[in-house]
Amino acid sequence: MKNMWLVRAGERAYLIDEFKEKQAVAIGWPQLGNISEVNTLQEMKKLLKATYPGYKEGKINITAGQIFRFVSEFKIDDRVITYNPEERLYYIGKINSNYEFKPNYITDKPHIRRIKWEGTVSRDVLTASTRNTLGSILTIISIPNEVQKELLQQMVAGEIESGQLRKQIEPVQAETEEEAEELELIKEDVIEKSNEFIKDKIANLDWEQMQELVAGILRGMGYKTRISPKGPDRGRDILASPDGLGLEEPRIIVEVKHRSGHMGANEIRSFTGGLRAGDRGIYVSTGGFSKEAKYEGERSNIPLSLIDLDLLAELVTQYYDQFDSETRTLIPLRKIYWPL
Repeated sequence: MKNMWLVRAGERAYLIDEFKEKQAVAIGWPQLGNISEVNTLQEMKKLLKATYPGYKEGKINITAGQIFRFVSEFKIDDRVITYNPEERLYYIGKINSNYEFKPNYITDKPHIRRIKWEGTVSRDVLTASTRNTLGSILTIISIPNEVQKELLQQMVAGEIESGQLRKQIEPVQAETEEEAEELELIKEDVIEKSNEFIKDKIANLDWEQMQELVAGILRGMGYKTRISPKGPDRGRDILASPDGLGLEEPRIIVEVKHRSGHMGANEIRSFTGGLRAGDRGIYVSTGGFSKEAKYEGERSNIPLSLIDLDLLAELVTQYYDQFDSETRTLIPLRKIYWPL
């Protein structure tokens, strides 16, 4: 099977009419100039870094890969799709030219490939897994074979009439039980990935920022907090209580360890040994706890909560809406909505 590529028509598909009328797809980065002589991915990265010095390393790698694909990996007779969200239609065509550098042919996108548009597919007739694959926000993605097959089976043949494809939209399919289960799996996958990214953000904080984050979580839970000044703290990094002074109960003493490696039973015993009647203890370890440490925490005479990185991430998402601006700055998150 020939390759198939999705090429986005710019943000919110603002170039879709030009893509259809001019029988082409195009990408930006105009300052690169004509890149037909760039022969390797490494050369593309080097050129991109020199031309756009503000790009960070990760963006250089992703962007260079997409541009190189467009220039060197796209082949004549490969299929291309692009999406119009207003019509909820995917347009499918075949590449019929090599790479061209053609400024001003398509608005602000000078790197082009000419296309013979063949037909359309309504997003509403596609399975949940295919819609998920096509939902990538990257400018260019390679389409897996199973998704290609579905798109080609669903394609409605069209003709170019006055620069536009004649559309024949299939009736919207009712969501089956299988579709619902597939959507649920996709949702769980998105949630799991977002949790891992949140944990990555937390793990990259320095020790002082970690203290601020834990104190911010406690404030989000309704407590007032005091962070111990630098220096020997006798196992008391944070004091939290209803009044902020520790005069009202519950009086919560927090120790924060932000390092790799488990905390052992000795560290837990040392911490609980410094607590007194009326105290509540929280021991935070982003490196986790040994089995012996967990046992030591369970048999403590003073109420004690052991918080590892997983639980810390869970608390962040649970109380994020109650965080103050300083705490949100440490872990900037954006809420997303998922259909029920």
